Amino acid sequence: MLGELSFSYTHYIRAEIQHLTCYPLSVSLNWPLTAQKETAFFARQTFHHNVFQKGERTVNDDEWSFNSQVSSQWDGTRHYGYQEPHNVFYNGVTMDDIHKCDEHGNKSTVNGIHAWSEQGIVGRGILLDFDRWRLATRPNEPFDAFQTYGITVEDLKAVAAYQGTEIKFGDILLIRSGYMRQFAEKSAADLQAYKDISHWGKGFAGLEQGEHVLKWIWENFSAVAGDQPSFESWPAKGDYALHEVLLAGWGCPIGELFDLEKLSKQCEKENRWSFFVSSEVCNVPGGVASPPNILAIF
Repeated sequence: MLGELSFSYTHYIRAEIQHLTCYPLSVSLNWPLTAQKETAFFARQTFHHNVFQKGERTVNDDEWSFNSQVSSQWDGTRHYGYQEPHNVFYNGVTMDDIHKCDEHGNKSTVNGIHAWSEQGIVGRGILLDFDRWRLATRPNEPFDAFQTYGITVEDLKAVAAYQGTEIKFGDILLIRSGYMRQFAEKSAADLQAYKDISHWGKGFAGLEQGEHVLKWIWENFSAVAGDQPSFESWPAKGDYALHEVLLAGWGCPIGELFDLEKLSKQCEKENRWSFFVSSEVCNVPGGVASPPNILAIF
């Protein structure tokens, strides 16, 4: 779905660019790589940073070590495949295809995230600010982004109508659930309890599962992302996760842990929830996922 843009969608992008001034305003959607400190959700390695002086000169280098999904990320097509009984990734790639080496010992790069670095993930983005809409229209309804909760397509259509946002074919969808806002409000002890492996079953809010959800995504969006650890409601209800169909079936990028708080404020200030998105994943041959290096440009 990230192939050549149709003429009509190119027209939409040009329309978005026309909004830009000589000095366009850009908003970063990247959560700090250090945001999850000692431990992280799903037992992923946190960010380790080593700064060191080069010899006796006034020169420094540094080294980074981290799981590519410990902060804001795009899930690539090596990340999640169709589960039992199919057990295949995008384009029918198997686990053996990914982990094998050739006769010279070179590791396979099939389905690697590097393919997306060639042109980036670029286009018209829209923010469906579910948290803002919920607080305005359902102020007394309890909501915990750290519990399994399915955000419905009907809700998101209502959000779009509330904002006056038109959904156009090929859009990059961003959903603000309120997870980042609630994350910032929780104590270190509470977060540690959620990160403990024994508490994985508490789940997270996210987009609900279902064929009608997939149909809505297929008919509208080229990539999807949210501020939650799993984008979709977790654990998935039913026989399959959206990850299986989006990544293994369609090759549709899934973004997670995007920091949409500043974007939410800027959209409200502009009274416009559409913008130009520019995201350049890291060029790591054979990579599974990547920090998004993403900007929303007004």
